[in-house]
Amino acid sequence: MESPSLPMTAKDWTTTSLHRVFAMQGGEDDLSYVNNSDSQALAITLSKPILISTLESIKLFSDQTSPIRITDLGCATGSNTFTTVDTVVETLQRRYTAVYGGGGSPEFEAFFCDLPSNDFNMLFKLLAQKQKVDSPAKYFAGGVAGSFYDRLFPRGTIHVAVSLSALHWLSQIPEKVLEKGSRTWNKGKTWIEGAKKEVVEAYAEQSDKDLDDFMSCRKEEMVKGGVLFVLMAGRPSGSSSQFGDQDTRAKHPFTTTMEQAWQDLIDEGLIDEETRDGFNIPAYMRSPEEVAAGIDRCGGFKIEKMEFMKIVEYSDEKQEEWKKDPVSYGRARTNLVQAAIRPMVDAYLGPDLSHELFKRYENRVSTNQEFLHITCFYGVVVFSAIRI
Repeated sequence: MESPSLPMTAKDWTTTSLHRVFAMQGGEDDLSYVNNSDSQALAITLSKPILISTLESIKLFSDQTSPIRITDLGCATGSNTFTTVDTVVETLQRRYTAVYGGGGSPEFEAFFCDLPSNDFNMLFKLLAQKQKVDSPAKYFAGGVAGSFYDRLFPRGTIHVAVSLSALHWLSQIPEKVLEKGSRTWNKGKTWIEGAKKEVVEAYAEQSDKDLDDFMSCRKEEMVKGGVLFVLMAGRPSGSSSQFGDQDTRAKHPFTTTMEQAWQDLIDEGLIDEETRDGFNIPAYMRSPEEVAAGIDRCGGFKIEKMEFMKIVEYSDEKQEEWKKDPVSYGRARTNLVQAAIRPMVDAYLGPDLSHELFKRYENRVSTNQEFLHITCFYGVVVFSAIRI
């Protein structure tokens, strides 16, 4: 696979070059997504009843000689994707057995989809370990490398599509926010929280386009009566901020501490302001209204359920433990943010400067005693819809 040269330029963030480096951190070390996805797992657990309820209410697919095809769009690595696919398979198997008896359940195929930069080797290593325990395997598995903003499957072949903690990542940085001197230039920042209204609007415009592309592709790929289940980072109704409360706004991994760490590199002469201004995190937290509007624009789907949920970052017990050990807290917090964006930062700055950035980030978190006493919430929008 061709790799972009290092470091990447700001222009690369508005092209398909981003797809070649945009992935959760692979492997299984302390920085990996495998070991830093507990909050995503909690969100999946809390939203699981919505998925099960929808699967239990749909009309069963009548052709039992063909496999039921499931896909996880933006699967990353680790147990979260396997847990959800298992839920789909087990729920449908129970329904088929109840209706048709023990021999009535069709076979299942599961397609794990993500960008080519995803660590598919780790994904399938963990899947092989899981299937040894599950033996016989509950489904036949395959990997599909590609963007879920494009078509990935033939028309009318997918029965259940899920996307977990992925759709808030945009296909690219809006070109407008990198236009120097314009009203939409996101100067002095690497994300949109607290940015000018015009910058946020540029991100919202890109978000709408991406959601339209995602829904249009699924509309083509899914069978009539199929289930689309999506969980994404989101913001509450009526909030002009990406977050619903001030504590989360201050403590979120992409906000204050991240901006301070980039400024530290500038102040120390390791990078210039132009380098900082060329990097923007490609994430946008949609409101439930924005999601519903996108589904309505596309047509072809009926929303069964949509909710906004707040997911606490850590348990009270963990927070009390870290109050006694701020250094460990700083390390854990830094691992969390690196699991999400380290591959992008490595590609943009190169691994050495990327390492320096996250060292500054960890130091900032470890020495900020206020962070140990406030709680951050991750907002998520979750919905299930039926292909009509």
